[in-house]
Amino acid sequence: MAQPYEERNSAAKTRRQQEDQRRMEFRRAIEDRCERRQLQAEIGDFPELELNYWQAAPATSRRNAQPAR
Repeated sequence: MAQPYEERNSAAKTRRQQEDQRRMEFRRAIEDRCERRQLQAEIGDFPELELNYWQAAPATSRRNAQPAR
C-alpha cells in the first residue's frame, strides 16, 4: 500500500534534517580542529606561552586573591 503524500514528504524532510545535522557536526569538527592547529602553530612560535597560568602563578597568590567587588 502506498504511503500518503504527507507521510512521504515528512519522512524525506526528517531525513534531510538529519543529514544536514550530521554535515554541520562534521563541519564544526573540521573547523574546530583547524582552529586548534592554527593556535598550536602560533603558540609554538612563543614557547614561553605554553606554560599554563596555574603553573606560572605562585600558589599563595591564588589562595590569597581577593574576590572582585
